[in-house]
Amino acid sequence: MTLHMLGKDPESPDGKSATVYYDDVKDRYLVQGLKVLDKERLSQMDLPDHETVVEIPKYMVAFFPEVNSGGGTDV
Repeated sequence: MTLHMLGKDPESPDGKSATVYYDDVKDRYLVQGLKVLDKERLSQMDLPDHETVVEIPKYMVAFFPEVNSGGGTDV
């Protein structure tokens, strides 16, 4: 399996924040972001115990190939 980094939040203060990856074996995206701990927002979701929610800035959807016309390579 190879994870391909599709994009990293250019506004991250330490360069370690939100990142979008693509797993070429499972054909799935992995998203690294801030863990959502806000109970009010979490209460509005049907979230199983084995899952979590992260948030990324809206402008980062541009890193998904389906949004940017199939582009997106390791950066």
